[in-house]
Amino acid sequence: MERLKIKEILVSKEREKDVVAKGWVRTKRGSKNVNFIAMNDGSTIHNLQVVANVENFDEELLKNITTGASLAVTGKLADSQGSGQAVELIAGKIELLGKADPEKFPMQPKRHTLEFLRENAHLRFRTNTFGAIFRVRHAMAFAIHKYFNDKGFYYMHTPIITASDAEGAGQMFRVSTLDPKTPPLTEEGNIDFSKDFFGRATNLTVSGQLEGELGATALGEIYTFGPTFRAENSNTTRHLSEFWMIEPEMAFYDLTDNMDLAEDFLKSLIRYALDNCMDDLQFLANRLVQEEKNKPQDQRSMELIEKLRFVVENDFVRCTYTEAIEILKNSKYYKTNKFEFPVEWGIDLQSEHERYLVEKHFKRPVILVDYPKDIKAFYMKLNDDNKTVRAMDVLFPQIGEIIGGSQREEDYEKLLGRMQEMNIPADEMWWYLDTRRFGTVPHSGFGLGFERFVQFVTGMGNIRDVIPFPRAPKNAEF
Repeated sequence: MERLKIKEILVSKEREKDVVAKGWVRTKRGSKNVNFIAMNDGSTIHNLQVVANVENFDEELLKNITTGASLAVTGKLADSQGSGQAVELIAGKIELLGKADPEKFPMQPKRHTLEFLRENAHLRFRTNTFGAIFRVRHAMAFAIHKYFNDKGFYYMHTPIITASDAEGAGQMFRVSTLDPKTPPLTEEGNIDFSKDFFGRATNLTVSGQLEGELGATALGEIYTFGPTFRAENSNTTRHLSEFWMIEPEMAFYDLTDNMDLAEDFLKSLIRYALDNCMDDLQFLANRLVQEEKNKPQDQRSMELIEKLRFVVENDFVRCTYTEAIEILKNSKYYKTNKFEFPVEWGIDLQSEHERYLVEKHFKRPVILVDYPKDIKAFYMKLNDDNKTVRAMDVLFPQIGEIIGGSQREEDYEKLLGRMQEMNIPADEMWWYLDTRRFGTVPHSGFGLGFERFVQFVTGMGNIRDVIPFPRAPKNAEF
């Protein structure tokens, strides 16, 4: 008999039909006559109630049906006699596929802290919270590919191992096969990377953007979606050492085209979540309310589904960095010293400033443009004022920046000048400069950190809770 997923069983209109369901036990309760087993197979946030008449089953079998055990149940569908579900499964046969020692199984049917669940990340998928998160994560990954495919973009796989530093930050993980104890040395006493596997120093990538630009200047519109790595020693709720990035690059796009795409892209993804993940989102919304119920009202998060609809239903405000600095300086928050970080033209805005603009001033998502060139990357197009670049950041409620991008500098001489200003070795970037020498065109792109976006959609406060196995300083378990 063919197995049905619990998601399918719960919406089935058929009754008295024999079905096979398989899954893991969430809870078991009952009396001397009947046991009620809540079973879940990961296909939905909702459990299937299995009704087992005690007299029909071996006592030892029923004893081993504990939280975490896996079962195959054959039985008939019936209208549920209890509240909370429309259908239940009257068990005719139960096969115990795998025991779970109740004394040792850590995922008991009670509220666990997120810290405890991170320590047991190999099992946390079995909780309602993480089942919901990772179903939403999957849906968002699918929606991203669907969005770009429907727009005529080409999916491009950029290298994970690279010799370039796209951001110029220098905080990269080295990739090497040299003996760490006795590496070959040059006459000057430095490590001789010419003897290494690739014949030069290589690292894990921090971005696929530069290689993505090469594809865009031939294929027109491409996007990358892959893992990226930062060796930044930041042990915070906002940072990971390994994370996934979505980076579209588009030939013939100026900054306005770039902003239009970013806004449409984000709204499309969130609409997809609202249309296809509502059960999981409703569970996560309720979880967030419970988590914050003891906080003062003014410190609580915006209700999750309301926050998602807030993004979809509002046009994004477009504002220059210079205008934003003036708004912040004229705010009561600035005048009463409520900002922790300084507000000055020429320095990067902090999350508190970005959130003020979105949540307090404009009350809409915001796209900031035209940042000072000294705080942005070398590849961003220089404005005519020679002080700012055609950069853009998309700001969301509660999280601040969610997308960063720019129109890229297509002028060879200007790009070369910016590289020299920022000590980017032009001889190592000859291939990148070639795209400005041979048929250069205006082009633009942006980057969306996938985990930060999933964090926003799910309402989770720690970025380590939206990636299956987080990598962070001193943490590479599982």
